[in-house]
Amino acid sequence: MRCPHCGAEDTRVIDSRPAEGNAAIRRRRLCEVCGERFTTYERREPATMVRKRDGRLEPFAPEKIAAGVSSALAGRPVEERAVAALVSEIESRAQAYGGPVPTAEIGHWVLESLRPLDEVAYLRFASVYKEFEGASDFEKEMAALEDPS
Repeated sequence: MRCPHCGAEDTRVIDSRPAEGNAAIRRRRLCEVCGERFTTYERREPATMVRKRDGRLEPFAPEKIAAGVSSALAGRPVEERAVAALVSEIESRAQAYGGPVPTAEIGHWVLESLRPLDEVAYLRFASVYKEFEGASDFEKEMAALEDPS
């Protein structure tokens, strides 16, 4: 832990105790360099959970969204910055969802975000997400893309 007074990394814990109704740990620390004392708190970060199609729960992993979107965007003229913004938006929506987020909902959000970004990537992602089985599935999705409503 870096000292907030002098920036030294040589600090030690001199007291630990539960805080906030056992939801956190309060630690009093002493900087070995400047001798100042300071307090830190350790809190558990709430994990956003995802409900998979088979019912399993697992922590939300933004890197999986990034990998899927990057795969759909392979060879397309879209900047990394746009991908990062898309992933960040999906992550924010998942955190605000208020419970385990179904993967179907996440897939829908990704499609909503990809559609205005790149139609080819949208179709690529949709083909996997919606489990296209033939050319007719692509035709239906392309017709939906052309419909302005």
